[in-house]
Amino acid sequence: MTLLRFIHAADLHLDSPFRGLRAQAPEHVADALYKATFEAYDNIVDLCVSQKVDALLVAGDVYDSADRSLRAQRKFVDGLEKLHASGIRSFVCHGNHDPLDGWEARLALPPSCHRFGAAFEAVPAFESDPGRAVVHGISYPRQKVTSNLVRRLRSVDQGPFSIGLLHTNAVNDQGHAPYAPCSLEDLRSCGIDYWALGHVHTRQVLHEQAPAVVYPGNPQGRHAGEAGSRGVYQVEVNDDGHIDLQFRAVDKVRWEQLSIDIGALGTEQELIDALHDAMERVADNADGRSVIARATLMGMGEMHRFLRRPNVSTDLVEQINEAFAGRSPFIWLERTEERTRPPFDRKERLAGVDFLAEVLCAADRAKDQPARLRDGLVDLYGHHALRRRLTPLDDAELAGLIEEAELLAVTLLEERDEDKA
Repeated sequence: MTLLRFIHAADLHLDSPFRGLRAQAPEHVADALYKATFEAYDNIVDLCVSQKVDALLVAGDVYDSADRSLRAQRKFVDGLEKLHASGIRSFVCHGNHDPLDGWEARLALPPSCHRFGAAFEAVPAFESDPGRAVVHGISYPRQKVTSNLVRRLRSVDQGPFSIGLLHTNAVNDQGHAPYAPCSLEDLRSCGIDYWALGHVHTRQVLHEQAPAVVYPGNPQGRHAGEAGSRGVYQVEVNDDGHIDLQFRAVDKVRWEQLSIDIGALGTEQELIDALHDAMERVADNADGRSVIARATLMGMGEMHRFLRRPNVSTDLVEQINEAFAGRSPFIWLERTEERTRPPFDRKERLAGVDFLAEVLCAADRAKDQPARLRDGLVDLYGHHALRRRLTPLDDAELAGLIEEAELLAVTLLEERDEDKA
């Protein structure tokens, strides 16, 4: 039998501006981006209603900035009121993008919504049955909270099922600021049964049961680094405390990264066809969403010289968008990134007597003597400003860096020789 059903969302970032991108996009794409975070939120509210859940939990960053827009605030409250009309409670905490000291319009929240303050509170999930489940939550009083908030949580009553609502970097994610940092052990040891976390935008389940520790990610990707499906978790708790998690996509516009190897492409037409095929695959796998794509052209081949010609990248993007951007839902190629290099016979060049041959020999020596290379990095790892940001590299990682350095050197030297020719 079901004890509790809820939707766990986080990082709505309502009214995210998509700066720069909207300015270069065609009107219908820009309009879709303008509405995307709001429509993703609409999808969350509609999901709550259609699934007849008991509550919506939002784990921080409801808005995109402390100076939140009136439009975003009104939209959020409208959604909460729709939940209230359907008998669904809502629990909200605030994070670094929407701290409690940010500007706020004087809008009335529905009585079924509880917004947590700057100290941990314990609130029954069901007002008529307080012993059934309890939500423990805390909000950021200001943007930069660098202390471990979990340690402020007092002992949790082991009777009701307990949920922790918190905006935190619990995995030392380097892509997000280290706000309210804590460890997985901190979260596991305090008696909470389900940790509803926010702040990290990539969904992940850090621990599945007793307790479940979950990031749903953001419900709407905002740039190419937030590719793939985005959404929320629908959570069902059984009487025995077992937790069932189901990811539900709610995004309106999806980001995708394309990779095309030019190595097997011999003509410009083959390159155009490869881009078309990649865009078709994106369209087929988008679950009916509109897509913004970014294509990385990589590898070694004759097309490298073609791609270096003036305006070629711009022309390629325009041709692709003529074919795809007018679709509904649209598929829009934002840009291409060229990481290609000219045809290159490494064995032949290694046998030469020029500077490039010396570079290749140095790369081989470095691969054969990783310990010597590691010794050369001692000063870098000992630098006071860098040592906290650098992690030790194993032999395979060092070899990978050498390969990247060699590729860069070969590309630059070959292009220099081409320019002189």
